[in-house]
Amino acid sequence: MNFRTSNPLANIPVVTKNLLIVTVISFLAQKGLPALGFNYTNFFALHYWKSTEFYPHQLVTHIFMHSMNDFSHLLFNMFGLYMFGRVLETTMGEKRFLMFYLITGVGAAIVQLISREVQAQMLIPDLSNEAIEYARMNGAEIIRTSMGSAKYLNDPRFVKYLILTNSTMVGASGAIFGILLAFGYLFPNAQLQLLFPPIPIKGKYIAILALVMGIATDLQGNVAHFAHFGGMLTGFILLKIWNTKGNSFRL
Repeated sequence: MNFRTSNPLANIPVVTKNLLIVTVISFLAQKGLPALGFNYTNFFALHYWKSTEFYPHQLVTHIFMHSMNDFSHLLFNMFGLYMFGRVLETTMGEKRFLMFYLITGVGAAIVQLISREVQAQMLIPDLSNEAIEYARMNGAEIIRTSMGSAKYLNDPRFVKYLILTNSTMVGASGAIFGILLAFGYLFPNAQLQLLFPPIPIKGKYIAILALVMGIATDLQGNVAHFAHFGGMLTGFILLKIWNTKGNSFRL
């Protein structure tokens, strides 16, 4: 007798499936744990490296966090993981795909932190030492309370510095852009049928298109584009290193 499974995760490779599950559970924890007195998002989201609330584990854990104000952030990242991750996992193997996902996510975080540091350093000559120290010691709380009545807020340079050095980064986007880059690298001539717009596109153009569309639709300037680029760059470097071993990407 032939039984058909109704489990939508049944045909997804194990690593991709578990990444999807863990990320969704993490999102639910972001929703529920603050009511129990634990600021889950603040502890696991990526903080600026000089912040008093930065911890090294955030370089990895931020990958499994997503915006609480925009469900599409989680939805689109998980859709990308589902669509392309299962293909790459089959090609690379479970261990190497997991390595690729995590390393590109960390690479994205490092590039984003570097970009913030460069921008912050450009603002420092225009700020007093007292304002800089005030931002370092109180910035995270000021951001959490939506600025409030904090000092120096009448100076737009201070506000920009405050946001750069105290806002957090969440999301798997860096790793997803690494996956898109890998798909285009390994399957450059694969034809994909897009939904919006409904046109065919080759795999080698998919990551470029996604990056351009992401920038074009970011009207608020609150997307970590350097992280997207960092995920792609890290993925490209990894693939080049692995490709030196006879085009074998499996462990």
